[in-house]
Amino acid sequence: MAKTGGHLASNLGVVELTTALYTIYDLAKDIVIWDVGHQCYAHKLLTGRHERFGTLRQFEGISGFPRRDESPYDHFGTGHASTAISAALGFAKARDLRSSTERVVAVIGDGSLSGGMALEALNNAGQLKTDLTVILNDNEMSISRNVGAMATHLSKLRMLPLYRRVENKAKTVIENLPMGGKTLSRTAEGILHGVTHLMAAQTGIIFEEMGFTYLGPMDGHDIDLLIEVLSNVRSIEGPVLLHVLTTKGKGYEHAENNARFFHGVAPFQVKNGQVEKSDGGITFTEAFADALIELGEQDDRLVAITAAMRDGTGLQEFAERFPGRFYDVGIAEQNSMPSHSQRALQRRARGRSSPSTPRSSSGRTIRLSTTCAFRTCR
Repeated sequence: MAKTGGHLASNLGVVELTTALYTIYDLAKDIVIWDVGHQCYAHKLLTGRHERFGTLRQFEGISGFPRRDESPYDHFGTGHASTAISAALGFAKARDLRSSTERVVAVIGDGSLSGGMALEALNNAGQLKTDLTVILNDNEMSISRNVGAMATHLSKLRMLPLYRRVENKAKTVIENLPMGGKTLSRTAEGILHGVTHLMAAQTGIIFEEMGFTYLGPMDGHDIDLLIEVLSNVRSIEGPVLLHVLTTKGKGYEHAENNARFFHGVAPFQVKNGQVEKSDGGITFTEAFADALIELGEQDDRLVAITAAMRDGTGLQEFAERFPGRFYDVGIAEQNSMPSHSQRALQRRARGRSSPSTPRSSSGRTIRLSTTCAFRTCR
């Protein structure tokens, strides 16, 4: 990657998780989907593309994202973002219809979880109750030693076969008490729900409410722990959400210290982390950023809206210069479009930046690059 560039920090953060996953799950049978797709590099190295890895993101080389036409292990083409849980749910229900036994896993970053589609899929999966595992790769939270240790202990306890047997036996006993019917059945479910909340970390209650068995948060770099946990998760019925805490850039000091810079990086020197300068002059993104700042100084109605791409679309300096006129909606392009259009109609906003170049009848688009767009009201 030092020669080709790429998404370095995010991939260094999932090395142990990927290794543990592929130690427990059967790659010839089970299905693992990665979201955001650019955290798939370790996956590619472990699924037969080690010799071609030097061609990463090069002409006729391997892609920086999963591609179905590149490998049978790339089951779904995930990009930017929030689609993996929906796809995994589709795989899981197809499995149920044909009565096969493969396990289905969606690995989703906490950034992707900000997308509405991911939340819709969680809601649907919790309702359908099919066997599905969602691994939340959370690289934004620090691990508190005492809280993290307790959460790990409780999560391991909840997966012990003895605990699961006692839980199921308790429900059976309560339901069979001579007090009658549906009311008692709901009572049993309520008791179990309370026990689940007691055993779950506070951060997992929302997932429990959506119908998932929540486990975590736990250290996503402790490979022995991950192997132990995943071996138990694989046998749990119904939807499961495993919450792991990881560090972007793990193992490479420069990336750990500046994960934002090394998120997507050009070719660099491994020893000092310095990026090799290009002689190509100003980039389209830089031109866009400069133009937007100039216009922002001239018109205080102009705002910039981005979907988790502050750096990638060149809006960092605009955000610093005009903090009251900059909005990051997370990976939620669907949310940004109607929000921006109404700002524009109210003559309060004129700028937008996203990984695409949308058009509409209410505005005209000036193309400045393949990844950025600038829109003005008519």
